[in-house]
Amino acid sequence: MRLSGLGFLVFIAGLASSQAQTATVPSTTPARQPYFILGADVSYLRDVESKGIVFKDGGKAEPGLEILHAHGYNWVRLRIMNEPTKLPNTRAYTLAEAKDAKAAGLRLLLDFHYSDDWADPAHNRAPAAWAKMGHEELVKAVFNFTRDTVAAFREQGTMPDMVQIGNEITSGMLWPDGKLPERWPQFAELLTAGVRGAEAGKGDLPRPAIMIHIDQGGNDETTQWFFDNLIVNKVPFDVIGQSYYPWWQGSLKDLKSNLDFMATRYKKPIIVVETAYDWRDGEQFKAGKPPFPQTPEGQAEFLAALVKTVKETPNGLGKGVFWWEPFAEGAIAKRGMFDDQHEALPVLGDFDTGKN
Repeated sequence: MRLSGLGFLVFIAGLASSQAQTATVPSTTPARQPYFILGADVSYLRDVESKGIVFKDGGKAEPGLEILHAHGYNWVRLRIMNEPTKLPNTRAYTLAEAKDAKAAGLRLLLDFHYSDDWADPAHNRAPAAWAKMGHEELVKAVFNFTRDTVAAFREQGTMPDMVQIGNEITSGMLWPDGKLPERWPQFAELLTAGVRGAEAGKGDLPRPAIMIHIDQGGNDETTQWFFDNLIVNKVPFDVIGQSYYPWWQGSLKDLKSNLDFMATRYKKPIIVVETAYDWRDGEQFKAGKPPFPQTPEGQAEFLAALVKTVKETPNGLGKGVFWWEPFAEGAIAKRGMFDDQHEALPVLGDFDTGKN
């Protein structure tokens, strides 16, 4: 099945329409910046707020999504798992999150893990209900799960604007059937089943844009290996997603090199769909010294520099940045956008001046 990408074209045209300056606008009107996705993965937020935690901005208590929206954020990312037992990200939970996000005026990227737990390059196990399936059964299961999930969001009136088929899938997904590098044909069939499922679940609405997401923000060699193989295996997709955590994936210079490479070779929109930086001492960097202080001010400097780097991608193909879990609690709270008293940190004000 060959997909036209019409859904993505509709989506990007719609995003740009409210931002574009037409010839009828008086010359004294300041030119507006091209639309840029400023997003956040808020998959923990509903769970955290349900436990009574209240987030504040300038001392004023506000719902977390409203705080983000007030500071220029225009998208959220929500992960969905099959039957999680340790995490809250069931279909019912994620549907409720999507309703909150759409009510707050935010667009939605839905992140399919196809697992009961975290899916990433080190962990990409099939859900328990699928564990004994053969390859053809798995292909059908991926198609059905994706179709039925997208249909549920559509029927609720919260159709995703973009769908991510798998999470950080550099080493494949649904192990052992779709494990890379040894099982590229099987992996490609699983991915294509997810894309076809999103198409089948959309009903009469435009197809959501399809993102393929890996964890190689600063590595153009592995990026080329992965996406060249993806294209050879004829997996249809619209958007390249990359994770970029500077303690794992290198410097902003490394990221810029890869953004330039991807834009030139693949000519597709690129989004840094996961990033974060600590506001207090935490991560150990491969290069030794952190590129910015691990302080509230250093965290804000990092995000501003990252957005600038993505916006400088050739041919305008750097389309956005998503912060991973601004409302995080516990051991990863140091990567969040709020301090220990749940007060907003300076990083949330990076784009208040309208630069976005």
